[in-house]
Amino acid sequence: MVPTTDTSGAATKSGTPTTADSVVSVSVAQGVAQITLNRPPANAYNLSVQRALYDAVADVDQRSDVLVAVLRSASDRFFCAGADIKEFQSNSMADNQAMVEQARRTLAAMERSGVLFIAQIGGHALGGGLELAMACDVRFAARGSYRLGLTEIKLGLIPGNGGTQRLTRLVGMPRALELLASGDPFGVEEAARWGLINRLYESEALASETMAYAERVAAGPALALAASKRAVRDGGELPLAEGLATEQALADGLYDTRDAEEGFQAFLEKRTPHFTGR
Repeated sequence: MVPTTDTSGAATKSGTPTTADSVVSVSVAQGVAQITLNRPPANAYNLSVQRALYDAVADVDQRSDVLVAVLRSASDRFFCAGADIKEFQSNSMADNQAMVEQARRTLAAMERSGVLFIAQIGGHALGGGLELAMACDVRFAARGSYRLGLTEIKLGLIPGNGGTQRLTRLVGMPRALELLASGDPFGVEEAARWGLINRLYESEALASETMAYAERVAAGPALALAASKRAVRDGGELPLAEGLATEQALADGLYDTRDAEEGFQAFLEKRTPHFTGR
């Protein structure tokens, strides 16, 4: 069953796609989960939204019929504006710390998951919203005049949900420091040139192109996809010799799987393989 969330963030269960007024909804088809943020006007999050998002990520991770998850927005203008500043200012320090810790757990769960997470960005992604996108494995975006950025320094803060670390790994130290020091938003075309965005599409094609890619990946072998993600995410942070050892252990564990047997047999028989995730 797919968990859905009402506007209060309380988790419920449903076997069908959720209603339009859910702040976080999940639908699944052809091995692809779509996780949709829907908190007008800007998808600014609070503790209940982060809890709902964490529940959605955890459920998707546990499903055997999901290999890819697309994180998207119901809004044409905003992917996510980050934390709800009005609530953040009025909350107690303990409440805000609870929200931040939940956000960190959510992003860590996305990175640990064997599911490939794709951020589908068609509007502003600022502060914690960009941190959310950067925790995804892949980022596809629409061309447009909207802005991306880690703007926390303008509030006397720095990104606290992994933004400094993930940005540095994606665009390099000099660029990351330049962007973090000013807090100035930047355009999606610039982000693509820097490597922060994987692919750019016209706005009307973003959803279909993202789903086409997601469905191609979801038709592949689940074990090899999870191993690829683990090799890159874990090995990429290690010295080369240790990274190679990580890759070798993951690769060796796939040789005796049914999916590998099917892949070789399908190649020899010149047919499309039918992978079962075993």
